[in-house]
Amino acid sequence: MRARAALIALALVLGGCTLRPLYSGGANGPVVQALHGIQVAPIPGQGGWLVRTALQDRLGGSEGDPVRYRLEVELNDDITGFGIRSDDAVTRERRTLRARYRLVETGRGEVVIDATAGSDAGIDVVSSEYATVAAEQTALEHLAAEVADQIVSRVALYASRGGRRPQPAPAAPSQAPR
Repeated sequence: MRARAALIALALVLGGCTLRPLYSGGANGPVVQALHGIQVAPIPGQGGWLVRTALQDRLGGSEGDPVRYRLEVELNDDITGFGIRSDDAVTRERRTLRARYRLVETGRGEVVIDATAGSDAGIDVVSSEYATVAAEQTALEHLAAEVADQIVSRVALYASRGGRRPQPAPAAPSQAPR
């Protein structure tokens, strides 16, 4: 009986919730249509190719779609060694991929989003150089996918607001000392 009452209470609380699905409307929804209208500018380097390919896959546009936005991405890919043994050999690396991205409305040339995304991964350095290089490559592939997911999520949120930036919270009135 308690469980049933809890479920009814939960249903009533969630019924008044103002949450709505980000991708409501499916393929014809406004967010998906906005994502289809984004052209990803070329990004230099291997990491750039991986990020651009992941972005294009997630945005899902085709050549026939009208371009409303251009997405410009600058990457910083860094590998840092740590975990030094007594013989100065590195036993662990950290690969960091950071992206600064800008969403530019092509009609006006206005930057509507200017933000960053990034992720990092730990890599074990083993005696086989091939295995270490393969681990570094695999880490880059995973990081590129993670960065692309972060960028698309942020752009989709922007599109869900109808192309409006979030409004800053109003400043609290200051109280002068008496």
